[in-house]
Amino acid sequence: MNKTKRKIFETAMQLFADKGYEATSIEEITATVGVAKGTLYYHFSSKEEIFNFLVEEGMKLLKNSIQIKTDKVSSYIDKIRAIILIQIKVIVKYESLITIILSQMWGKEERNKRSRQYVFEYLNIVEKIVREGIAKGEIIDRSPEIIASEIFSLTSSCLIYKLKTEKNIDIQSMYKEIEKIAISGIMK
Repeated sequence: MNKTKRKIFETAMQLFADKGYEATSIEEITATVGVAKGTLYYHFSSKEEIFNFLVEEGMKLLKNSIQIKTDKVSSYIDKIRAIILIQIKVIVKYESLITIILSQMWGKEERNKRSRQYVFEYLNIVEKIVREGIAKGEIIDRSPEIIASEIFSLTSSCLIYKLKTEKNIDIQSMYKEIEKIAISGIMK
């Protein structure tokens, strides 16, 4: 991604997270970046395309990170531990992106459907690992869909904690707390 496209991407991500998708205009994005509309339209055909690019790239990053880490461990409980840690790291590092995705999951617009689709695709990856862990006898025999959703919800709660306490998230401390809750609930 070239420098200008990256700047548009980062600016739009911050504006969408701070003001919301609807309240952010193309004019505001171009003014903040300091480029003409034509330059923005050279890289993205619309605000919707910027949004789609943000969500797609963010979820790709999360899925790839999970794949790389879980391939390195054999125990399914350790795979879940890796997922928890990666999710927290991604949430902390890309807070604006996660805020956008979570805020846009509800509704009937195309971007809402797309946000749901990407989150559900990601949850399917976690569900598959949980299913395999159940089959191997490492994870308690419960609904993989619920377990995957619980793990995603627990890690996403980092954002609520940060809002409430107005403190930066200490990744290792947050991981230890969430790991205790999540792992104790699924271990056999």
